[in-house]
Amino acid sequence: MPDWEKRFRAPRVGLPEWAQDAPDRSLFVSNATGTFELYAWDRATGAQRQATDRPHGTTDGVLTPDGESLWWFSDTDGDEFGVWMRQPFGGGADKPALAGLAASYPAGLALGRDGTVVIGRSTDDDGSTIHVVRAGAADAAPVEIYRHRESAGVGDLSHDSALIAFEHTEHGDAMHSALRVVRLDGSLVAEMDDTKGGTEELGLTIMGFAPVAGDARLLIGHQRRGRWEPMIWNPETGEESALAIELPGDVGAQWYPDGTALLIEHDFQARSELWRYELADASLVKVDTPSGTVSGATARPDGSVEFLWSSAAHPPEVRSTTGRVVLDPPGFKAPPSVPVSDAWVEGPGGTVHALVQKPAGEGPFPTVFDIHGGPTWHDSDGFTSATAAWVDHGFAVVRVNYRGSTGYGREWTDALKHRIGLIELEDIAAVREWAVSSGLADPERLVLAGGSWGGYLTLLGLGVQPEAWAVGLAAVPVADYVTAYHDEMEALKAMDRTLLGGAPEEVPERFAASSPLTYVDAVRAPVYISAGVNDPRCPIQQVENYVDRLAARGAPHEVYRYDAGHGSLVVEERIKQLRLELDFAQRHVPSQPGQPSQRASHQPVQ
Repeated sequence: MPDWEKRFRAPRVGLPEWAQDAPDRSLFVSNATGTFELYAWDRATGAQRQATDRPHGTTDGVLTPDGESLWWFSDTDGDEFGVWMRQPFGGGADKPALAGLAASYPAGLALGRDGTVVIGRSTDDDGSTIHVVRAGAADAAPVEIYRHRESAGVGDLSHDSALIAFEHTEHGDAMHSALRVVRLDGSLVAEMDDTKGGTEELGLTIMGFAPVAGDARLLIGHQRRGRWEPMIWNPETGEESALAIELPGDVGAQWYPDGTALLIEHDFQARSELWRYELADASLVKVDTPSGTVSGATARPDGSVEFLWSSAAHPPEVRSTTGRVVLDPPGFKAPPSVPVSDAWVEGPGGTVHALVQKPAGEGPFPTVFDIHGGPTWHDSDGFTSATAAWVDHGFAVVRVNYRGSTGYGREWTDALKHRIGLIELEDIAAVREWAVSSGLADPERLVLAGGSWGGYLTLLGLGVQPEAWAVGLAAVPVADYVTAYHDEMEALKAMDRTLLGGAPEEVPERFAASSPLTYVDAVRAPVYISAGVNDPRCPIQQVENYVDRLAARGAPHEVYRYDAGHGSLVVEERIKQLRLELDFAQRHVPSQPGQPSQRASHQPVQ
């Protein structure tokens, strides 16, 4: 078995979640069976069991505070549209967790210590709704307490289950939420809206109520100083408490279980680290973690911290500040890869950060520009099996944190307005020029690739910059923006209206300028597209529209359609998809400079 396949097949585990009032009971995700599923773990006995078993996998689950039950979200073949199911922690039959609610897209879930349930839903017909089942009324129909056409989502439930905090975008800006705290009957307690009715681009996010009895304080994130950072807000009194955390970059936080301190998650220049912030004296103490990326962390009742860590060279591990590995899955270990280096390139909108991994030897190399999704996301010094596979096959890999990426301040993230897609491509072009001029990349052997938003940028780039790329590899992309808008889930419609300034009927010229379909006849490079037939985010019909246009003019392309949604949770399916991409690229990109490729040959749709 080649190393690149071992990295996918090696058993992995996610960061365990633990029950608030039964900390020995945990829930985690693993691919141990070849499909990512939920596992229940009793730390007291060491017993682990697979809790879910579905053909397309399951990753969304939560424990009740008493640890007696686990809830998991049941959709159909990856379409993200479904209902919450419930099963006993020790095993048993699954049953619908709530009566009287039809299937929907999930929009947050909060489970109270007394049995109170708060559930958020999103549907095309109803928009966003929030429903409550009170303690002692588990079999009663949920009561709707909120409804709005714009996006909203449940954030948390207070320790005594008296207060509900949720985020909403009633002001119409889906990228910058406001906060509302209500009682169980929906009556208002407090509101916080940094957008001032949608007139300012300042967002808020919910990090959690204080985890101790009698404490109504809410930990929230804000952008008032040009980045994400935490503050404490008491919705009952209106008091706001700023925190003295002067670290560069974005800062997140969560409560320690006793409520006396905060676990600080610090993200800067594609690396992350952890700190402990003492609320009594505002002291900040670093939590020891290796250099790389902490993609999740949790503070335990004994004060230790468990965290999921990796670097570009080192596969992920669930570690503890006690010095031990928390979960060590059985079986062989994933082989390491090569470390990452940083490139800082001046672009039209400021300095662009790119991450570079390359094979042994001297360049210029055939180079894959692997473009991240989101767009509100960023690449980091973390392990990715796909990147490692390309390096194994002799390609350098460049990952670009273009304008619109998180982690570089609010202005960088909010730079995407109206000219979406075109803005990101300007930054990618600047990094491409650097990669060629520095001797890293061979200009005749450049591959543009990505998934989701990265797949969208791939197709757009092939049409807008047709001379720049030898091959395009687009996974679950937006290809026809207007059709995608009409077919996608409601929350993404709201995001598109924010990014483009309106719906297609209101700003048709912006949708046209940002749609890959507009430029499809300019595409020269061979194109490979993979798409999930149940994808609610980048629906299949708009991909077919783009493929039809390629086929009509005999442009070289291949399409792989698979029975899942926005990606796959099945290991063998992931390997198959990457194998197809590797094969396509190797057929169309010469292994050595100056060798002919098959760029002119027509590849039929598969």
